Amino acid sequence: MTPPQRRRRHPTRQPDPTPPPEERQPPEGPKGNPERLYVITGSDGGERSDLDLVTLIVAEADPPPSATPEQAALLRLCTAPLSVAELSAYLSLPYSVVTVLVTELLAAELVTARAPIIRKALADRSLLEAVMHGLQKL
Repeated sequence: MTPPQRRRRHPTRQPDPTPPPEERQPPEGPKGNPERLYVITGSDGGERSDLDLVTLIVAEADPPPSATPEQAALLRLCTAPLSVAELSAYLSLPYSVVTVLVTELLAAELVTARAPIIRKALADRSLLEAVMHGLQKL
C-alpha cells in the first residue's frame, strides 16, 4: 500500500518560463551569433579536407599579412603539432569552422596535416629479442 500524497493548501505560482520580449537580450560572442561564424568561414562552396578530430596540424610558415585573425591565431598555435579538436577548443570555435579554416590553410600550403602517431599495444618480437640480447651482453 502506498502512502497518500500530500497536497499544498495554497499552490505557489510558477514564474513564466519565457521573459517578456522587452527583457530578452540577444546572446553575445561567437557561440550566440551565427552570422559571425559565416563571416569567419566565408562561402563554403569548396571541398573540405578529410580531417578527423585527432588529425595533427603543424604550421609551416608565419601568418601572412593577408590572413584573417582566426587563421593567424591558428598558425600561431600550430608551431607544435596540435589536433583539430584541440584547435577547436583553444579557439572556442566549432569543429566544422576549424575544418574550413584548416582546409584554406592547407590549400595555401601554410600548414600540413598528418595522422596521429599510433603506438602498437605490443612491441615487435625482434625488437624485444634484440634488447634482451643487448642486456645479456652487459
